[in-house]
Amino acid sequence: MTVYARPGADGSLMSFKPRYDNFIGGQWVPPTAGRYFENPTPITGQTFTEVARSDESDIEKALDAAHAAAPAWGKTSAAERAVILNKIADRIEENLESIALAESWDNGKPIRETLNADIPLAVDHFRYFAGCIRAQEGSLSEVDDDTVAYHFHEPLGVVGQIIPWNFPILMAVWKLAPALAAGNAIVLKPAEQTPASILYLFEIIGDLLPAGVVNVVNGFGVEAGKPLASSNRISKIAFTGETTTGRLIMQYASQNLIPVTLELGGKSPNIFFNDVLSANDNYQDKALEGFTMFALNQGEVCTCPSRSLIQADIYDEFLALAAIRTKAV
Repeated sequence: MTVYARPGADGSLMSFKPRYDNFIGGQWVPPTAGRYFENPTPITGQTFTEVARSDESDIEKALDAAHAAAPAWGKTSAAERAVILNKIADRIEENLESIALAESWDNGKPIRETLNADIPLAVDHFRYFAGCIRAQEGSLSEVDDDTVAYHFHEPLGVVGQIIPWNFPILMAVWKLAPALAAGNAIVLKPAEQTPASILYLFEIIGDLLPAGVVNVVNGFGVEAGKPLASSNRISKIAFTGETTTGRLIMQYASQNLIPVTLELGGKSPNIFFNDVLSANDNYQDKALEGFTMFALNQGEVCTCPSRSLIQADIYDEFLALAAIRTKAV
C-alpha cells in the first residue's frame, strides 16, 4: 500500500501555497477588500492555507474578464476547443496523484477514492466532451418551396457555476467541461469549505485556456455566490448543493429570465422487503451492500441512502446482518 506524505511535508507530491487569490483573466488577483478566510483540512482540523474572501466587486471583475474573453472563445472551432479539452485531460492525468492528494487533503475523503474515482472521472469528462463537440451536428429542413429552416448550436456567452464541497474537482469538471465545449466563458465559485483543491488544479491547467475563459472567485455564499447567481451579466447559472439555496438560485434566475440547472440535496430511502432474506444468496448480499452504501464517500454523495425502510417481520434479523456488514467498512 502506498502511503502519501501530507502536502508540504518532505517527500510530498505537492504543496499548497500559504495564500490563494482569485483566478481572474488568467492571473491571480487579490480580493478587492483585501480579506481572506482560513481553510482547514478535515484530516487534522488545522488551517493549511488562506483563500480570498471575495464580494460583489470581485465577481464584477471576473465578469469583466469573462465578457472580454467570450466573443473570441465562442468563435473558435469545435476542433480547436476539443484539442484544448484533451490537453486539459492529459495535463490532469499527468498530475493525477498530486491532484488526488490535494483533493483528499482539502475535502477529507480517503485518497483511494480520489485516486481511483474522482480525478480519473474528471479526466474522462474532459475527453468525453471533447469527443462530443467533434461529432456535433445541426439540421436542415425545407418547410416549403420558399422557406428553409436550419438548426445550429451556439454558445450562451458567460455562465455562472457554483460548486459543492463533496466532490470539489469532479463537480467543477461536470460543469466546466460541457460549458467550455459549447464555447462559453465561465465564472466559477467553489464551495467555501473546499476551495483549495480547485485552485491547485488551476495552478496546473490554467495556462491551457485563453485568459478570461475560466475565472475562479472564492468566498461565502451571501457575499460572493449571491452576486454571481443574481447578476444580469450571466446567461445561465448552474448550482449543485442543498435544496434551500437551490430555491434561492432559481428565484435569482427567474428574475433575470435565464436558464438554471440545479442538482440539489435529498437522498431517497432504500426499501427492503422480506424476500431479501428468503435465501442466503447473492441477492441478500447485494441488499446488505445497498444498506451499507450509506457510508460511501462519508455519506456525502447523492447515491447514499439517507434512510432504510425495512419490512417489520425481518427488521431485527436484517439490522443484525447489516451491522456486521457495516462494521467491516
